Amino acid sequence: MDKEYLIQKWLTDALSEQEMEAFKQLDDYPELTGIIENASYFKASGFSTVDDFETFSTRLEKDTAPVRKLNWIKPFLRIASVFVIGLALSYFFLFNRDVEINTLAGEKTTIELPDASTVVVNALSKISYSKSNWDDKREVELRGEAFFKVAKGAKFDVVTSEGTVSVVGTQFNVKQRGSYFEVECFEGIVKVTSPNATEQITAGDRFRFSNGKASLEKTTYQNPQWTRNVSSFERVPLSEVISELERQYNIKVQMVNISTDQLFTGGFVHDSLENALKSISEPLDLEYRIENGNSVSIYPLNK
Repeated sequence: MDKEYLIQKWLTDALSEQEMEAFKQLDDYPELTGIIENASYFKASGFSTVDDFETFSTRLEKDTAPVRKLNWIKPFLRIASVFVIGLALSYFFLFNRDVEINTLAGEKTTIELPDASTVVVNALSKISYSKSNWDDKREVELRGEAFFKVAKGAKFDVVTSEGTVSVVGTQFNVKQRGSYFEVECFEGIVKVTSPNATEQITAGDRFRFSNGKASLEKTTYQNPQWTRNVSSFERVPLSEVISELERQYNIKVQMVNISTDQLFTGGFVHDSLENALKSISEPLDLEYRIENGNSVSIYPLNK
């Protein structure tokens, strides 16, 4: 049975005998019951009483209208207990179960998921997933770019702000940078679902959504070149090329009198800023200047 379904019914004391037995078999059963047991010790301090209250009350009724007494202590304790349990369960689910990986500028890292699937994470990217719930739901949240080699099994989802990529067992690359969204399939079949379009692509296909337009094209390589320390582009807006350059070299680029909407086809290496700048500027008749620190200016070539 679904773990979250059992926990929700347990919290409302609505488990059947069969469901209770399944609930007791959960790995998290001791921690969950411990939370409730500890919350039961939450109680209010004692209050002093006035011995002649009845006498005082009788005298007061002669001069004032009846006042209905409010028994607020028990509701308060009930709310407080629920608050304590809610905080504990929030910590349990949100902080104890999720794994998060962040990369820095110019950094790449490879991780292995609980099912032996592997993910290569590109620079300035973030992925997260639920380790304890992995057997029930193979799902990874991605912000940035990553290359996935997915082990065969149940459906595997990569969720981004621009769309969801669903597979069973395959190799594919997902890139989501702002509103730029691109999925390349290198093996198997990939289903891409986004607010703008739904496509099923196979090995050698590339789905892209950029500048408000969706396109389906063929890929050139057998795997993403950035995993080999080369960023490659095919008819990609120059703005995205420059953004990737900034991510790989941890620099800030200033474009002077240059349209960043123009399309660029080519690539640059990750181990030499000079060579990378030449690879971008020369095909477009541009010049560059490396300033002090981590600043670069690119401007039209003076002929």
